[in-house]
Amino acid sequence: MARYIDTHVHFYDEWYGEDWQESVARARAAGVEKMIQPDVDSKDREKMFAMSESMPGVLYTMLGLYPGSVDENWEEELSRLEPWWSHRPVAVGEIGLDYHYGAETARWQKLAFREQLRIAAERDLPVNIHLREATEDFFRVLEECRHLPLRGNLHAFSGSWETFSRLQQYGDWSVGIGGVLTFKNSRLPEAVARIPLDRILLETDGPYLAPVPHRGHRNESAYLPLVAAKIAEIKGVSIEEVAETTTNNALKLFAL
Repeated sequence: MARYIDTHVHFYDEWYGEDWQESVARARAAGVEKMIQPDVDSKDREKMFAMSESMPGVLYTMLGLYPGSVDENWEEELSRLEPWWSHRPVAVGEIGLDYHYGAETARWQKLAFREQLRIAAERDLPVNIHLREATEDFFRVLEECRHLPLRGNLHAFSGSWETFSRLQQYGDWSVGIGGVLTFKNSRLPEAVARIPLDRILLETDGPYLAPVPHRGHRNESAYLPLVAAKIAEIKGVSIEEVAETTTNNALKLFAL
């Protein structure tokens, strides 16, 4: 059986509820051997780490402050990361910029993002980036941080080949591809056709963005092979090649 890694899934989300362990079991039965949980803020952090530490070698964690959780108290929220570094997170994430609901917090988001990029470089960790409707500010921050040795991935990538190419000017970057690739009117297949397979990671962003034919329902890591199959179709390669290459990409980036 092909083996996979889900590089972005929120098992601590309420939508999973008490059956999150059954969801993990279904994923492993589908060949998804490892799953990485991104951090959002201090509210669910203890729960997230407890879940991952109950399944060593299967569940892993990131540590960071999600842009949607940033406000004027962002420095205080970042200080709450400190006790958790000893739990050995595999990345700083998910961090970034999100102006989807407005740019009222843009100034604080950029400050928090820049500081977390510095922390990642200092700790020699990759970053997991959340970016929505803030592309130009995102690249401005990267330009300001060009001196830092950055590496990571742009999670839930839905951009263009041009955006991917531009990103490569700022370090060692991959993109996370999930269920959006399977949506009927998605333009993502055009970019995926050109992005090298060795720059692609698989993710679900579960419980959100379930792939076809599960769109609109709770997403699960067990659906990851559906995304791999779509990539294989677009690139004209076997699903085994997609699984092997993307798994190796994740193992290398996150040092799993």
